[in-house]
Amino acid sequence: MRTPSTDRILAAVWALFAAVNVALMWFLPGQETVPFHLVWISLALVYGFTTWPLSWIVATLVAVTTTTGVILAHHAAAGEIRWEETAEEPLMAVIFIVMAWHVHRRHVLLHQMRRLGEAERDRAHRQELLVRLASHELRTPLTIARGYTELLRTAHDDPSTVDDTAVVLDELDKATRITHRLVTLMQLEQQHPVRRVDLDAELARIARRWAPTADRDWSCRSAIGLTRVNPERLEAALDCLIENAVKFTGPGDRIALVGRRDATGWTVEVVDSGSGIPPDVVPELLAGRPGRPTATGTGLGLATVRAVAGALGGRVTVGAGPGGGARVGLRVPEPPPTGPTRPEAARPELAESPVRLASG
Repeated sequence: MRTPSTDRILAAVWALFAAVNVALMWFLPGQETVPFHLVWISLALVYGFTTWPLSWIVATLVAVTTTTGVILAHHAAAGEIRWEETAEEPLMAVIFIVMAWHVHRRHVLLHQMRRLGEAERDRAHRQELLVRLASHELRTPLTIARGYTELLRTAHDDPSTVDDTAVVLDELDKATRITHRLVTLMQLEQQHPVRRVDLDAELARIARRWAPTADRDWSCRSAIGLTRVNPERLEAALDCLIENAVKFTGPGDRIALVGRRDATGWTVEVVDSGSGIPPDVVPELLAGRPGRPTATGTGLGLATVRAVAGALGGRVTVGAGPGGGARVGLRVPEPPPTGPTRPEAARPELAESPVRLASG
């Protein structure tokens, strides 16, 4: 790493090198072309690799121009060279001034870029710290508020209180989900280990976990087999997609987890028979900024899915489901497996037949 002491050492080395070449110019009349140009070339090189104060630049330029100019004029007066050759002196000085101006502009630009980069890193760190602290600090009051609301609902069973507390609980659930997603987004930026898992079994487990939560026609069908993922991250992404599917479907609608593998990779999708996604919204969903609000929510859920897909080197897929509804998932490129696609004790029904699950 370059330091002021390094700059001084380089400047001293150049001064010694320049002095030797100036001496050669004096003692080799008629052959001073090579040492003359070496002085100017070395000056340009050392200046490009160091940061000199303006006083150093001016003093050095005056010293080099004076010494080499006097030597050239002396040799021209002695008839060793033609007077026309002394025109190289002002030309080299002008070239160096132009070069120094461009190097100065580069140094200023780099300084500004470093300053902006440090400011951006500081802003991102403060924003991350704020979100992390706010998310964690909100969990306790949300839990307490929910407990007192449920206690109030139990103690007063009149219809008005039941309806009012139902609204409060619904809003508390929304705030809890937003808090959870904020924490999840923060955790996604950290490094998490991946391991080889049976993705078909993971999808079936996630579907079974969600089945009691909503009155839907739940199913799961997957033929992916073994792959290397972080199951916690993948589950967080699928939870966001399933939650959206539940939001835009009603009792009796279909929600399916579908996994498939081909020659270039694997895909996991949440397919529902709900209201679907307008085609004009799809490009915004695919290219939206993390956390950008959407027409249906905060955008944190899809930001989580994009982060998980990006960590796996994949992308988010959005389309229409069969017979209406939506099809949203992750597409991850992966070479075909060379060994068995699932453990020996795998459940064969996961590969080809849908797993029907009871709904709540």
